[in-house]
Amino acid sequence: MSRYFGPIVQLGYVVHDLHAAMKHWVDLGVGPWFYDEDARIENFRFRGQPQPDLHLTAGIAYAGDLQLEIIQQLNDVPSAFKEFLDSGREGAQHVCYWPADFDGALTQARKLGYAVLQQGELGGPDGRFVYLDSEIHSGTVIELSDVHGRKGMGYQPARLLSQSWDGKSPSARPASSSGSSAISSGAPVRAAGTRADPEPYAA
Repeated sequence: MSRYFGPIVQLGYVVHDLHAAMKHWVDLGVGPWFYDEDARIENFRFRGQPQPDLHLTAGIAYAGDLQLEIIQQLNDVPSAFKEFLDSGREGAQHVCYWPADFDGALTQARKLGYAVLQQGELGGPDGRFVYLDSEIHSGTVIELSDVHGRKGMGYQPARLLSQSWDGKSPSARPASSSGSSAISSGAPVRAAGTRADPEPYAA
């Protein structure tokens, strides 16, 4: 798929417990984690139907240039995340591409025969994303994400901090003055702590 959409830039995990999953990755030496306890998706549609009340908590971290994302759905709104968990699975659910031309990539995906599974906006209209109905093997749902706006800019602090993270230094990062964060907009983002912390995920 890389020849169509560019390199894979993110591995997405869907779990029942965000904090337990972040701790697992911290124990493996990946961090720091930035998380949003109240990630709201705008204009969300699942299998073509509007689902306005999707409520998530989500975290991101970097391993080199690869972004890891963990998602926990907090309600029962129909979504690809809920379907994944309801099937008895937990863990890797999607791979994500950040195409330079989002609309062109989506057109290409449709030409290849892929339908849109779910779609929405994160941080405004320039934070569009689509998940394609592409899962043949578990964990191979394809996400196309537009990162040209606030969403993409918000990812940069997490990437830069990961380069100097020593696995011991806890940190916290509030939302920026513009109201955007490393994950969404309007809610503070916190950096999860480390193995050296007695309470690693306390704000």
